[in-house]
Amino acid sequence: MEDPLMPARPTVSKVDLKLIGASYQLLLGVGSASRSQEEQNLFAQRGCCKRQGKYVYIGHDISGSPASIDIGMCRTYCGGPQRMKSYISGVLGFSRQSSMLEFLKTKKLQDRFTESQPSNGADRSCPLDYHCEPSSVRVENVLLLAGIRQVEVIEGCHCSPSPAECLRLPSLKTFFPDSPLEQTVDVGKCSSPPHSEDGLFCVPTRFDPVLLKSPNGNDVVRTLESCELRQSCYRVSHREYYFEVLLNSAGERMERLKEIDVGRCLGGCTSGNHCLLRDPQVPDKCLVLAEGVSSHCTPHQYETHTFRSRTGQLRTVFSIQACRCEA
Repeated sequence: MEDPLMPARPTVSKVDLKLIGASYQLLLGVGSASRSQEEQNLFAQRGCCKRQGKYVYIGHDISGSPASIDIGMCRTYCGGPQRMKSYISGVLGFSRQSSMLEFLKTKKLQDRFTESQPSNGADRSCPLDYHCEPSSVRVENVLLLAGIRQVEVIEGCHCSPSPAECLRLPSLKTFFPDSPLEQTVDVGKCSSPPHSEDGLFCVPTRFDPVLLKSPNGNDVVRTLESCELRQSCYRVSHREYYFEVLLNSAGERMERLKEIDVGRCLGGCTSGNHCLLRDPQVPDKCLVLAEGVSSHCTPHQYETHTFRSRTGQLRTVFSIQACRCEA
């Protein structure tokens, strides 16, 4: 028989016991999920890779007022294991709470306290060989005084694998969002493998245009088709078509389509810094440092194509054969 002067003991219902069991299974990884899935879920629970607000100034709107937009960014760190530790301790101490509602209130207060603690940035935001990057991007057309400007806005983030090879990876962008013409296109991107000793980079080499229907006609979006390991300054194929006029064996005028790969130079150039004077006592110490001169990736070798056009005049077209960095 219970003493009426003693306070009533908190009771735990069957529903609460089921919730406790589910929480234990979630924390201890009980189930059919693989170990890698558990690790990714752990990072997702900790909220280490997620979107953060980032406002940037984009110009003046048509009223003349400064305009800014939240383009977002993916957070690449998390606040450490304290958040999960507090959650585990909260579940283990659930029996001391009078109800699940009280437990959730206590957990919410613990989460607020954890989020207010500064992060030392030492914890990974994603599993090993993964990185935090945008999962979806929308393209906004913003009307400014200077004209229409396209702004890419990050909508979400996720942990994406980082392959060691040079590959073409998917990259989704949504055009004309929140309209009947909304379309999502895989524009593609190149992976970022570790730099090789011979100074090669994973860069885009082939592109494919995609035609999108817009409120003002058709827009062309350039999508990436393939990536290759190249130098930082490199040549890519770019084809042009011309009509060439010829005379056949009977002396009759005839036309044929002439295709010329005129090429293009892509990439960038970094000349680095140069040491003009070193310490005689410590050769590795530079006393006078000259900043590198900025240079551009420009055509180096070219080929000449001469043919007769429809007007009957000789036309000369140059095609790029090689590219190099020049100041």
